[in-house]
Amino acid sequence: MTRLLVHWFLSAVALLIVARIVPGFHIRGLASALLAAAVIGLVNWTLGLILKIISLPFIILTFGLFLLVVNALMLEFSSAFVPGFTVSGFAAAFWGSVVLSLIHLVMRAVSRNSRNE
Repeated sequence: MTRLLVHWFLSAVALLIVARIVPGFHIRGLASALLAAAVIGLVNWTLGLILKIISLPFIILTFGLFLLVVNALMLEFSSAFVPGFTVSGFAAAFWGSVVLSLIHLVMRAVSRNSRNE
């Protein structure tokens, strides 16, 4: 349970970082970021899974790069449900998806290293 809460909080922090880096990607504050992280997780778990299964041939054909498009669509979709979280167009969602993926990659690497010590 504690790991889930830490992951949720770190996802919210990652969204706040993305909002500072990517133009057109806006989050009003920590409360909106926490809600957005929960909604994005729920949307990825449901609709995202279905889209990933449907688009599997494109994902394989592009060596996984099409996942960035799917993730961008999930970010745009999620922003429609969270007050204080806006994504202004597909370009902002795409670049937000790229930066968010990189931030999560770094967070996982740091987490893995801290567990091994």
